[in-house]
Amino acid sequence: MDRVQTTKTILWLIVGLAAAVGITRFLFGLGVTTNLTDATPWGIWIGFDVLSGVALAAGGFVLTALFYVMKREEFHGFVKPAVLTAFLGYVAVVIGLLFDLGLPWNIWHMIIFWNPHSPLFEVGWCVMLYSTVLLLEFSPVPLEEQSRYAKIRNILMKFRLPLVFLGIMLSTLHQSSLGSLFLIMPYTLHPLWYSAILPIIFFISAVVLGFSMVMFESLISHWLYRKESNHERIGKLAGYASWVLGVYLIVRLAEIAIAGEFGLIFNGTWESWLFISEILISTIIPLILFASPRLRVQSKWLWIGSIMVVLGMVYNRINVGGLTMLRTTGDGYFPSWMEISISLGVVSAAVLVFMFFIERFRVWDHRPEDHQKDPDALPEFDRASGVWLGTPAIAARTKYSLAFVIAFAIGFAAIPGKEIHSEGIDIIPVSPSRGGDTLFVDGNLNGYGVAFDHKKHETNAKEKQDCATCHHMNLPADKNSGCWQCHESMFAPADIFKHDWHNSPMGANIACVGCHPAGQIRQAETAKKCTDCHKDLTAAGTTIVFDTYMAPSYADAMHRACIGCHREKAAADPEKAKLADCGSCHYQAPPAGMEELFRNAAVPPALKPVILPEEKTQ
Repeated sequence: MDRVQTTKTILWLIVGLAAAVGITRFLFGLGVTTNLTDATPWGIWIGFDVLSGVALAAGGFVLTALFYVMKREEFHGFVKPAVLTAFLGYVAVVIGLLFDLGLPWNIWHMIIFWNPHSPLFEVGWCVMLYSTVLLLEFSPVPLEEQSRYAKIRNILMKFRLPLVFLGIMLSTLHQSSLGSLFLIMPYTLHPLWYSAILPIIFFISAVVLGFSMVMFESLISHWLYRKESNHERIGKLAGYASWVLGVYLIVRLAEIAIAGEFGLIFNGTWESWLFISEILISTIIPLILFASPRLRVQSKWLWIGSIMVVLGMVYNRINVGGLTMLRTTGDGYFPSWMEISISLGVVSAAVLVFMFFIERFRVWDHRPEDHQKDPDALPEFDRASGVWLGTPAIAARTKYSLAFVIAFAIGFAAIPGKEIHSEGIDIIPVSPSRGGDTLFVDGNLNGYGVAFDHKKHETNAKEKQDCATCHHMNLPADKNSGCWQCHESMFAPADIFKHDWHNSPMGANIACVGCHPAGQIRQAETAKKCTDCHKDLTAAGTTIVFDTYMAPSYADAMHRACIGCHREKAAADPEKAKLADCGSCHYQAPPAGMEELFRNAAVPPALKPVILPEEKTQ
């Protein structure tokens, strides 16, 4: 295979793996696919997909400003690819954000429910509007191929300059507002990255990244399609980038020096080495390469310099977005392979769409030559199998489909089942200081759970309800079934009847007429009730009516059983106003004062709870 086919095959493999993980994330929830915690709620999906993604798409407004506003006509060939890259970059940011949101279907809320005091509100609206502007800016390119859309194209061309100015304005707003987001974290973000002028620093770095992304995109796309790249024009972009890099370096170091934090750079901590490596990769070495007229016209130095700026600035955004907060939170976080696969998959999908437009529309002044062979040529057979996959174009699609399917299957096979199913444990130590038994409920065995004072709840429940409020159902012939035995999926409903098992010779081996009356349509409404056979299925006094054989997810069952009662008590007693808040139940680890008891209990070796400071519990 040539360069293009090999690249596309690799990209489809990554997309297939990400598709399997993505489906799992949306079916079973955020916690199944990430190593994020309450202490570290932002990880690679924010640091890379959003913060870096927005900056990586900055080439659109940088190049349009250079061409349309500053009238640098020699960069005309870079404008269309830069706008396309920016548009796909912003689409990728939105898609990546959907994976990070706990309730992704509510992403539209910012359109209706306004919160103008939030930087994220401004970022969200700017990204939405700028994506629309980029779509309108790039639309004349595909419309050029269709004569029937000539009028629409002509109208868009007339409004191109206002769209450019609007795009520059919107980009300036949200590129800087991403920095504003971190101004509320002066005691969380490390001093070497926190600054009162973070919005300015973010904007300058976005401009640098815009130049470098255009250079990198031009170099790699021309290499893929074996098209000679104009190193002289790319070298001019590198010259502009060197000036902005110089400004960025001066502003960054001057701000640290004025704040009296310059000594932190050399104090030998891991954050100091993180800062030194970041500033060398993102700024100092590329500045030396781009500032040299002799080096910036040579292909290898342009490659090295542009790649270093891109990686270095992404490194910076990941540091700001969460990595340098770990010192304060005391939490440990490293992205799971599933988080990484999603990020790479979103980028790979964007690259595939970019290549699609490059090959089929006049994004460049001249389309790349078709890398496939003549479709009318005689069939060529694979030497090993003797199989003809069709014309070159069809053969290529067959290979890409196969790569996607194989990676998709491997992705599903690699996802650990215990992350999807609850199968939680209840650790039951005796806590004399709290006056009774306390359970530590850890539904997905990740060391984070809820401390449940059973004795206290048993006493309070007798005021209005009895044990059946929680223990409303048992498996047949069982007296104390664990919650997870029916609510067996952490985030999805589960079938508790298991019809096939009841009907199977390997299961209960019950004939259809054993449950469904003869002569009637066999459906749930006409079938026997479970309690007709299993007299001990529901606890005496239960108030729950079973109108379905689907049990809610483990998380939903726990929340429904607790939150409703907590809200009633919070409304009745002003001193318990926060009883229904998440923090009244959820802890990062067993609550303070209980560490030793839980540590001595039958805890699996993988569970090593974080020791928290003393805190009051309700």
